[in-house]
Amino acid sequence: MTISVSPWLALVGLGAFHGLNPAMGWLFAVALGLHRQSRRIVWLSLIPIALGHMISIAAVVIGVVLLGLIVDQRMLEVAAGVVLLGWAAYHATYGHRHRVRIGMTTGMMGLGFWSFLMATAHGAGLMLVPVVIPLCLTASPEKELTTAGSLPIALAAISTHMTAMLVVILVIATCVYEWFGLSFLRRGWINFDLIWVAALAIIGLVLIV
Repeated sequence: MTISVSPWLALVGLGAFHGLNPAMGWLFAVALGLHRQSRRIVWLSLIPIALGHMISIAAVVIGVVLLGLIVDQRMLEVAAGVVLLGWAAYHATYGHRHRVRIGMTTGMMGLGFWSFLMATAHGAGLMLVPVVIPLCLTASPEKELTTAGSLPIALAAISTHMTAMLVVILVIATCVYEWFGLSFLRRGWINFDLIWVAALAIIGLVLIV
């Protein structure tokens, strides 16, 4: 039986994309490190950032997998697509009005809570749905679709995504802290809000179509 690597590459790509987005953590890690003048703080910040993000996306991924065991897959895809389009519309219209206010003096628990809220508010877990559904909810002639078979794959998917995201965050946070500084953001940076909204909308349309 041939195993496709495409879903796993997609998870790596989405992880890298999430890691590039300043709202997913690297900007906060750098700012907190600069505030406390500690490279160690920059690196330690990755732990609560990872935990918060992981809990947020795991809730969505595991929820989708469990729901997919009792709901028709096509119906689940359409429902997820509609939710993604709605989330994109909400984020485009009101997302900028709802900022999570956590100061630079926060501790690691506060940073983890902030990471969870940001990932949830941005719909980070929803972006994984198009990969999770075919990866975890497709039965083969040799293997019946069960919770015992689907959940380990879902956990592996979450781990793959998180590894790629953390690698990107670590590289960017270290480079910005050591060499570039936050001033380069004033000279120009990608508008990730627009890209994020577009990505949510495109993924939603792909699921529906």
